[in-house]
Amino acid sequence: MSDHVIWKPSKSVIKNANITKFMERHEIKTYEELIQRSTTGIEWFWDSCVHETDISWFEPYTRLADLSEGFEFTKWFLGGRLNITHNCIDRHLENKKIANKVAVIWQGECGAVKKMTYTELFHETNRVANYLKSLGVGKEDYVALYMPMLPELIPVFFAILKIGAVVVPIFSGFGTDAVVARCQNAGVKVVVTADGTLRRGKQVLLKAMLEDSLNAITTLEKCIVINRLGLDNVPMTPGRDVFYNDVIPQQSIAALTEELLSEHQSIVMYTSGTTGQPKGTVHTHAGVLAQVTKELYFNFDLKPKDVFYWVTDIGWMMGPWEMIGTLHFGATLVIAEGMPLHPKLDRVFKLCDDFSVTHLGVSPTLIRLLMREESLVTKKHQLKTLRILGSTGEPWDPDSYSWFFENVGKSKLPIINISGGTEIMGCLLAPLIIKELKPCSLQSPGLGMAVDVFTEGGYSADLGEVGFLVCKKPAPSMTKGFLHDRQRYIDTYFSKFRHVWNHGDWVVRDADGHWYMRGRADDTIKIAGKRTGPAEIESSLCLHPFISEACAIGVPDDIKGEILVCLVVLNKGIGETQFLKSDLKNWVMQHLGKTLKPYAVHVVSVLPKTRSGKIVRGVIKKKYLGEDLGDMTNLENPHLLKEIPSIR
Repeated sequence: MSDHVIWKPSKSVIKNANITKFMERHEIKTYEELIQRSTTGIEWFWDSCVHETDISWFEPYTRLADLSEGFEFTKWFLGGRLNITHNCIDRHLENKKIANKVAVIWQGECGAVKKMTYTELFHETNRVANYLKSLGVGKEDYVALYMPMLPELIPVFFAILKIGAVVVPIFSGFGTDAVVARCQNAGVKVVVTADGTLRRGKQVLLKAMLEDSLNAITTLEKCIVINRLGLDNVPMTPGRDVFYNDVIPQQSIAALTEELLSEHQSIVMYTSGTTGQPKGTVHTHAGVLAQVTKELYFNFDLKPKDVFYWVTDIGWMMGPWEMIGTLHFGATLVIAEGMPLHPKLDRVFKLCDDFSVTHLGVSPTLIRLLMREESLVTKKHQLKTLRILGSTGEPWDPDSYSWFFENVGKSKLPIINISGGTEIMGCLLAPLIIKELKPCSLQSPGLGMAVDVFTEGGYSADLGEVGFLVCKKPAPSMTKGFLHDRQRYIDTYFSKFRHVWNHGDWVVRDADGHWYMRGRADDTIKIAGKRTGPAEIESSLCLHPFISEACAIGVPDDIKGEILVCLVVLNKGIGETQFLKSDLKNWVMQHLGKTLKPYAVHVVSVLPKTRSGKIVRGVIKKKYLGEDLGDMTNLENPHLLKEIPSIR
């Protein structure tokens, strides 16, 4: 934590912010009053919020919330009818200014560009919807997306929601077992994929990769294959598999949008830990719209003129999040195929310049990689249109946060560092642009999110004391449970603190009320009675001039309980030596004290991560201890585990 304020909003920023207009309408004078009212009076806030963000209802709700089954199974916006697709696409056709503007800009890894106006997106969405209905797909049927970021992804996603079916996004790099587990659990009826895609300049044959999975999914009836690469000899099973271009273009551009109850399922997002079967988090039309539009409108100050780009994948929560939030407000969404560092390391920044991006969202991991090539940003790209930066996925370290702020934001732009999860389809913590920011902080509780920091005993922690991130009242977007597994949902979030959502993260608040992440609670390290999160140690290591990334784990020890083992990635051109390892141990000791001096430091080329960029400390620890690694389907680079040394 730092007492140094890195960014302050100007009078102009405050005056023109969406949140300021909301405060004026409700006669809220200060930021502190806003946070207090929104997090204690959640009923008032959510009722006011969905009006402020202009959510459109076919039938207005008659009751805001029903807690008769407890916090765990709260129902929201009872009696209301709406549809995500109506809000994000259909209604914009009534406004000619928005109907004719660009809704989506797609860039292929090869450099190809495709743009769709809101009218074109409306027509294509309707074509896909009509074809799905011709297959017998309807309300509460599940359709899986095993897709890269392609232009067809957007109309397919919204077409599924339009007809009342449920979207099941799946990472397009998952192997057979991971795909089958998710599709079988959901009872998927249709899978949409592509013949292939480009990744790091190479053709990835998606349909061929998916073939064994398709043959194993017992509920599957149809597979729709998008012609991305125009490949010959794509494996196609007659009667089951069809090419997108053979069935969609001839469909009608007019289609009915289903008027759905607020609690109607919209998306099942799968999340998995290091053990057990993947968990299907269930989200609704009203819940997703309420949370996502709130965050884009208030925290990211999104306006119709803006161009929004977050480096993400459809299999990560941020994919649906950015699609729904951006298009709801009639802004422009940018999506990109392939890797953000290919064909050149500066691709993300060139894309921002080429398409006049106003909002850029990244992970700290991406920034740590780009820091090695600082001249790509400071010398080649102006980034003049950027006005807000975003980040999520993992805790920041001060060095990379400052680099992002200074080099990409030119020391002028706020970093909206958000933290939440798949289970919430949004954030528990998120800054507002009307208040100053400190390095690495998340600044504020999310509006309408009654969060707190709990001690092990279930009491509110003091300022400066690390504790569990919890939410004491329900929010509309919280998962309705795990698909087909009610008890596991209860055990996961409500077993530690009765009727309180335990998110599983360590957090701390400083004396000024700024919030900071300290990593996952299950990554906690306890040495000689001192409990700490790995983020504090990793941040210290990343301040060393020779280190680009770090991972800290606790290893059992008979005397101290645990000893600290660190894995580091060296900056380009730095060689591994025993002197450097010794220096790194002393570096941590000087910053954090003798108790937290690492027992061992190991050098690796890259740290194993999830596909959303999170370091898999739990898996790394198991590999180090020689234990069973459990479920690794969410790993981006499982082969790197062989670099992790083992003590057994």
